[in-house]
Amino acid sequence: MQLPSCVANLQDQNEGAYPTNAAILQRVLSASVTVDQKVVSSIGNGILVLAAMAPGDTEKDAERLASKILKLKLWDDDSGRRWKRSVQDINGEVLCVSQFTLLASTKKGNKPDFHGALNGDEARRLYDCFYRKVQEGYNPEKVQNGVFQAMMQVALVNDGPVTIEITAGQTDKKGEKNATSDEPAP
Repeated sequence: MQLPSCVANLQDQNEGAYPTNAAILQRVLSASVTVDQKVVSSIGNGILVLAAMAPGDTEKDAERLASKILKLKLWDDDSGRRWKRSVQDINGEVLCVSQFTLLASTKKGNKPDFHGALNGDEARRLYDCFYRKVQEGYNPEKVQNGVFQAMMQVALVNDGPVTIEITAGQTDKKGEKNATSDEPAP
């Protein structure tokens, strides 16, 4: 699976700033996660969410990201008007996968720098909060999960393709937030 080039450059969007949690949404006809040659989760029609938590993120940020994902209008309505229905509106499914590599910086050299990602324990806590918020905001039976910190094979059949990048905001070098995905940039 190849992701858009913008994913590897989240930190480059706002020089001197570090991204807060980020997600890549892909509208899919199906998706699955395999670990150690065993399928651990799979969905039909819905969205695959690749999510990462960054230093400075809070449970409120995780909740805001979950809410945005569930409300985002990615499907046409019955009359064919574009961008009118959310995953909830179509009774679709959600597959969440933790992916710290979304926060890689490629500014210097050719080796990705992951200093913009949280350490494992804190990342797990916030990712688990995010996953719970997706379940609570929708139908838990329609929300599946990957395996945190595992080597996963993620398979998907894109629908469209539709791929959307969401960030909950940017932090300055002091870790202070200066925007959210729901607010226009200054």
